Amino acid sequence: MASPKSHSSSMTPVKGSPSRSTPAVSVSPSILVVSVGSSSPVGSFGTPNSAVSVGSAAFATAAELFPPAIAVRHEASPTAAELCEDCRIQLAWKLLDDLKDADLRESALIELCQRRETFIDFGLILWHSPGTMAILLQEVIGVYPFLSPPTLTSAQSNRACNALALLQCVASHRDTRRLFVQAHFPSYLYCFLTTDCKSRPFEYLRLTCLGVLGALVKGDDTAVIHFLLATEIMPLCLRTMENGNELSKMVAAYILLKILQDGEGLNYVCIAPDRFYAVGRVLRNLVVGLAAHPSPWLLKHIIKCYIRISEDVRGRIALRDSLPEILMDGTFNNLLNEDPMMKRCLQHLLLNVHGSLVGLQGGGTS
Repeated sequence: MASPKSHSSSMTPVKGSPSRSTPAVSVSPSILVVSVGSSSPVGSFGTPNSAVSVGSAAFATAAELFPPAIAVRHEASPTAAELCEDCRIQLAWKLLDDLKDADLRESALIELCQRRETFIDFGLILWHSPGTMAILLQEVIGVYPFLSPPTLTSAQSNRACNALALLQCVASHRDTRRLFVQAHFPSYLYCFLTTDCKSRPFEYLRLTCLGVLGALVKGDDTAVIHFLLATEIMPLCLRTMENGNELSKMVAAYILLKILQDGEGLNYVCIAPDRFYAVGRVLRNLVVGLAAHPSPWLLKHIIKCYIRISEDVRGRIALRDSLPEILMDGTFNNLLNEDPMMKRCLQHLLLNVHGSLVGLQGGGTS
């Protein structure tokens, strides 16, 4: 599969089943975003003109690929749990087959999203089910024409978000994460992060897209980080941290933190002054904005980003002159007193950068 061109940036780049009848249910994409961190309050979430053929005649059925796995028992009947699991497997086959029917696809997407946590190794099943990834990609790129000018409707956004939520299952599975990256699937999502429209359909789309990328970096896989850096994800994260809503900023900050926690990601930022100052400017602006609109989770991740940068000698020296004073002047004392972990993180940052807690006022020093 050919990958689209990387997003340009001013930053320097690096080199047979039971029948069913299920009504279509409208699902708000806001519930489809991945939980990207253990302390996160977020709920359990190319070529633009290219087309993917998904004619049903080209595929074997999902039931043929995944025959029923029913153990032969000579002394006992299947337990209720085993029967339930078999029913879920058969339902998954049915829904995957329904994806190949244009008339059933939307309702199948909705139900697959609703039930995705109940299917064991669902990401692996999606990846190896014939035609399914092509169909999901078609659903994603199908909304490209509505991005500019911004004419995306809520119904179109919901449908694309449902497809993205299934792609997130593939991105988060340990056995398909690298395959997902090697096929350049993330590149098809980047254009959603370049949109500036702040209407709800666009915000939902950006947030769910970030959920897929957050699931990728959560695996702490250096090969994934290398791909994301090579395809210039950093400026897109920074753009979202500047222009997105609070949830989008939180997920983008998490992605930035996970990139920095990888050695290649830290070196990517600190080796070039333009990259360092681009990251530093966005972090500083976020901190200043939090004075008026506090967000403990976001502030904690910004501090952790600064801590990681301070662990590189080049970053540590640069932070001595660029670390925001507002972090030390008592502005955030209420948040620091309510969150001892955040207070310890800030103290750790100041010790790394200045060698002491001098300048930290009020509750931050207790």
